[in-house]
Amino acid sequence: MLTDTLNEAIKQAMLQKEKDKLNALRAIKSELLLLKADHPGEEITEEMETKLLQRMIKQRKEAAETYKSQHREDLCEEETRQAEVIATFLPAQLSEEEVEAVLRQLITESGVTDIKGMGKVMGMASKALAGKAENKLIADKVKALLGQA
Repeated sequence: MLTDTLNEAIKQAMLQKEKDKLNALRAIKSELLLLKADHPGEEITEEMETKLLQRMIKQRKEAAETYKSQHREDLCEEETRQAEVIATFLPAQLSEEEVEAVLRQLITESGVTDIKGMGKVMGMASKALAGKAENKLIADKVKALLGQA
């Protein structure tokens, strides 16, 4: 489970006095505690943890973009660093080529031939690539592949 690795990472960050990393790790721990509170008596699955981490990364990337547009480079960098720390707890991400190969296979299996079937392909891709690739990348690749078809 994520909690054990997280606690160890927090200890290491404290010992090494890595303030930025520590802030990101504490944010993860806080979100995990909230997740457990929202699901009392339930076992928190790896899938739930992965979705939580992906949501946290997305929030930080969006915040970084906002700060960048407001010319607040200092805050943009902080959000970006936190996103990088959080990403270390995700399963290994697939390369763009690997994602594209999986999507080509799903498109072939589903029989979708144009952009109208994007929803069907995205549903299949979300399950097949859960935690292994960002949804934005998946959506962009599906659009490109169905636009070419």
